[in-house]
Order: sequence, then C-alpha cells, then structure tokens
Amino acid sequence: MRIHVLAMGTRMPDWVEQGFSEYRKRLPGEMRLELEEIPLPKRGRNADPTTLVEQEAQLLRKRLGKLEQAYKVALDASGHAHDTRGLARQLDALRPRGQSLALLVGGPDGLARELIGEMDAVWSLSRLTLPHPLVRVVLAEQLYRCWSLIQGHPYHR
Repeated sequence: MRIHVLAMGTRMPDWVEQGFSEYRKRLPGEMRLELEEIPLPKRGRNADPTTLVEQEAQLLRKRLGKLEQAYKVALDASGHAHDTRGLARQLDALRPRGQSLALLVGGPDGLARELIGEMDAVWSLSRLTLPHPLVRVVLAEQLYRCWSLIQGHPYHR
C-alpha cells in the first residue's frame, strides 16, 4: 500500500523532517509512506483566510488528480476520531483493495469545507488543534504504530 501525505507548507523545521523521516524509514516497502509538500499561497498582512484556504484547496485538488484511484482522507478536527486500534483496522481493511491512500494535511487555517466534503473519509488525529508541522510527525508515528499492530510487532504495547 502506498500512503501519500499531501501536506500544505514547505521548509519545515529540522525536527519535523527528522521525525517524519524516522517513522517513514521504519515502515516496510509494502506500506510505503510518501510526502508531497505543497507550497502555501503568498500570505500578505491583509490576506483573507477564506481565500487562502480556497487557493490551497485548488492546489490539493490538482495533486489529487494524479491519485484518482486513491482512497482520499481529509485530516480535520471535525473528523472521526479513531483510537490506534481502530485506525489500524481501517488501514488493514484498505490493504487488500490494492488502493493507495491519500491523506490531506491543511495549512495554518485548515482545509476548505467543500474539499473535506469531497473526500472518502474524514479522520481526526485529535480534538486538539495541532500545528500543521506537528501533524506530519504524529501522523507518521501513528501509521508506523498501526503497521506494528497489524503485524503483531511489540512496538505498540
């Protein structure tokens, strides 16, 4: 299974890149984790957040066009909050389909509501508001933890 993380924002702090990379390299080739960073639109002092979020949605839709057959999931605080075992069950159920998984991470103002409505599912990593750089690390760690549960590996105990 290929997991595509489409994340708004580039030039993350070193700790974000190191954390994401650490968990990505732990995953086996059968569950390949790929990150595509999408540059944020220019944010001037008087920029309208609604307009920016819509511009970001257009950029994400363009990238999703290359992943037509993927199971598309928006990550949003309003989504279904799985526990780790529940998320592992979700991933395990997707594997036999041979389908890729596309996970969308919004920018500082989140994802456009209309874009969220176009997804196959909406998942929440937490009811807390997380900074979008931290979401990448938490997401990568949870994907690795889910894989370890599926495989019976002792990481999740």
